[in-house]
Amino acid sequence: MIKSLSIIFPFYNEELRLKASFNHILNFIKKKPAFKIEIIFVDDGSDDNSYELINRFIKNSRKNNKIKLKIIKSKKNLGKGSALKLGIKKAKYDWILTTDIDMSVSLFQIYHWLKKKLINKKYFVYFATRTHKQSIVQANFFRQVLGDIGSLLKLIILNIKIKDTQCGYKLYKKTIAKLVFSKLKNQGYEHDMEIILLLKLRNIGIKELPVKWKHKKYSKLNVFWDPIKMFIGMLIIRFRYF
Repeated sequence: MIKSLSIIFPFYNEELRLKASFNHILNFIKKKPAFKIEIIFVDDGSDDNSYELINRFIKNSRKNNKIKLKIIKSKKNLGKGSALKLGIKKAKYDWILTTDIDMSVSLFQIYHWLKKKLINKKYFVYFATRTHKQSIVQANFFRQVLGDIGSLLKLIILNIKIKDTQCGYKLYKKTIAKLVFSKLKNQGYEHDMEIILLLKLRNIGIKELPVKWKHKKYSKLNVFWDPIKMFIGMLIIRFRYF
């Protein structure tokens, strides 16, 4: 089913979490890949040492020829949607996996999906869904409440029935990803909702799959401002598409 895979990590000021992430990536690389893989790190204008640390990691890992690693740097901090759009534009392989560099979802999750034959020819887009009945989630109570409220607002304002739009672990057929992300206008965290609407407009279905997700420390989520920005983003998207 999957013969080659581009993995895209958007990031901004992640130096505190990179050591653990590097160890996870190295373990992933050491396992014999089931298909050709490239890993693309997209720096969304970081002003800490993230770019230098990842660049050094890439240079030290080049002796392993199984997986290609590269880094792209944006001059400005524009948002996660912008970083993903940049990474997807550069992706070369047949399928594209977007995920978060904190490894709240393991890179090995893709192998679990394949082993259970959850990826098939019926769908070209797969979203990891933390609310799936088979998902295993370790998250604090307040974050879960925010997620429930957000899901209700997305249904009311945008008629989005996808249960978990914000989990970063998403798999796309390359042609689909390049098509919808080229049309993306929203540059922030709300981009996921716009992507869903862009897919819906083209009658492209989304398959929600179970995931093992664990909250990681040093999260940059602002529990006051981010929900407000998300709500404003929903209104802007509604004005654009309805």
